[in-house]
Amino acid sequence: MTSLRTAAQPRTLANGTVPSWARAALTGLAIAALAAHAAFAQDTAQDGDIVRSHGYSYFGDLKYPADFTHFDYVNPDAPKGGEISLDAAGTFDSMNPYSRKGRAGAYSWMVYESLLGEMPATNEGAPADVYGESYGLLAESLEYDTGKTWVIFHMRPEAQFSDGTPVTAHDVVFSHNLFLDQGLKSYADAVKRRVTGAEALDDHTVKFTFADGISRRSLIDQVGNVPVFPKAWYEEVGARLDEPRLDAAPGSGPYMMDEAEVNRRIVYKRNPDYWARDLPINVGRHNFDTIRIEYFADDSAAFQAFTAGEYTFRAETNSKTWATGYNFPAVQKGWVKLEDLPDGTPPTPSGIVFNLGREKLQDKRVREAISLGFNFEWTNESLQYGLFGQRDSFVQDTPLQAKGAPEGVELELLKSLGDVIPKEMLSEPAVVAHTSDASRLTDRRNLRRAMKLLDEAGWPVGDGGMRRNAAGELLSIEFPLPSSGSATIGAVVENFINNLKAMGIDARMEKIDPSQYTLRSRDRDYDLVFDNYSSFLEPGTGLMQRFGSQEASFSLFNPAGLASPMVDAIINASLETNDAEMQDAALMALDRALRYERFMIPVWYNDAYWVAYWDKFSHPDVIPPYALGALDFWWVDADKAAALDAAGALR
Repeated sequence: MTSLRTAAQPRTLANGTVPSWARAALTGLAIAALAAHAAFAQDTAQDGDIVRSHGYSYFGDLKYPADFTHFDYVNPDAPKGGEISLDAAGTFDSMNPYSRKGRAGAYSWMVYESLLGEMPATNEGAPADVYGESYGLLAESLEYDTGKTWVIFHMRPEAQFSDGTPVTAHDVVFSHNLFLDQGLKSYADAVKRRVTGAEALDDHTVKFTFADGISRRSLIDQVGNVPVFPKAWYEEVGARLDEPRLDAAPGSGPYMMDEAEVNRRIVYKRNPDYWARDLPINVGRHNFDTIRIEYFADDSAAFQAFTAGEYTFRAETNSKTWATGYNFPAVQKGWVKLEDLPDGTPPTPSGIVFNLGREKLQDKRVREAISLGFNFEWTNESLQYGLFGQRDSFVQDTPLQAKGAPEGVELELLKSLGDVIPKEMLSEPAVVAHTSDASRLTDRRNLRRAMKLLDEAGWPVGDGGMRRNAAGELLSIEFPLPSSGSATIGAVVENFINNLKAMGIDARMEKIDPSQYTLRSRDRDYDLVFDNYSSFLEPGTGLMQRFGSQEASFSLFNPAGLASPMVDAIINASLETNDAEMQDAALMALDRALRYERFMIPVWYNDAYWVAYWDKFSHPDVIPPYALGALDFWWVDADKAAALDAAGALR
């Protein structure tokens, strides 16, 4: 699916730390679940060349039938009420999550809904226990031809925005066109090539048509997952999608903004008149009356505020804090509960990203040499308490992870792509992260190897022990970090920089204001940046936005600016696959190719969510594999909350 990045989803984490990304505990992998059957699921009807259904997946299988009552993992009797409060680091100056300018408030996307409901960064309408399925939210059903050249959505006439106005097909068409006119260029360009028409057939029926001669992947998902805005509101106030503003358009979702105090606090309240509260996809969900976000200058201040009870739920991402910080009085008294909950999602490919737009970094030997300056083993043991594993792959610990040399269907696929595939890719093992000596920061073996690579690349050591090219230019590296980031991530980067200096590189870490950091990130004003890409379990046109050449020069989803004909060819091949075996082989080949290009230094990952919360919440006994769901299907336990109140635990 072509992606809609929001300003509430910066490419790097707001607090500068690396999240507790997970191994994919994918027993019965989702891909197999998607592709195992060619027949359509129960209650999905096929009439000649037309498919009619209450939901959508590419292969047609749906776990939940049309008459399902709720998702399996929710508590259908979860009580409504109470408040959950969380933290955010840094600043915000907008409640429009889709503006390229400014910094959007946390969770500002969640007031909006879409036809199929699977919006970016939310789980609306998409179950968290299966992958690649969407169920109708604003749309009660859809129909499409078996060739997927068009789709018609039949909308729920009862749907309405929080201001009481109805959600219509005209709003859907308006929103689709708004993103094309005022949205991210990488998104708009990708969609324009694929979606040839958007038409309101009547007030509650909308049709999209798709281009000929292209992959059928991600077309229906794409148009079905666009957030829907009120056309009348935009026309009345003269707003633009690409401008920051605090009075953002009303949405149709379960929550609406109640308060936004710039750089201090955002409060969302549950809409008491939410039109979809009784739909099966919403049973057991959206249980809090209010969601409060407290802003802090940095992660250290946020943690101290949590210990004092200024907010009640914290997803910990700092290994040092998790290992040593949770011994404060509220924990000792049992007021704060700590849980290590399983995360079944593939770990997000996070790491140190090279800006391939810099001429000095276009030589793969230079990138490999710089990579050798990162000592995962020492970092993990000395700074992160041995809590992480080292990531090699873009689909780590899934059956799609490339291992060893290619063989079987993957090898045949690579051979079929011709000269665009380097010969060594056909016979050599997949690139893996290097190993280092855990007992010392500077691994002398890796240092010698790195210095040899730099010599070969034309950057020998010159005057003052610094590396220069034939033109006398210094090999310099700038690595910006947001000042709101954690001390741990700062220490990780600082020690990495020290190893680069030991190679004779003029390397500098620069801590800057979060707003300035956001601008520099968007403008790719860096040599190295701590960033992430998206993992993948199925093909989609969004792969081109993340890794493709056509949008590489400006896509916010491609912080390296990767433009590789080899990667393009493999992505195109993946989009043309029509069976599970070929699909998996193509995605494995893509993982292999991305690692071959060495545009990112992989760092670490975790297979669990580390959560701490004041003990007034409950959650289902089994957390589904694809979402923690704290804001989705957790709830306030009245007895626990009363006990905390009686003890005077919370402010």
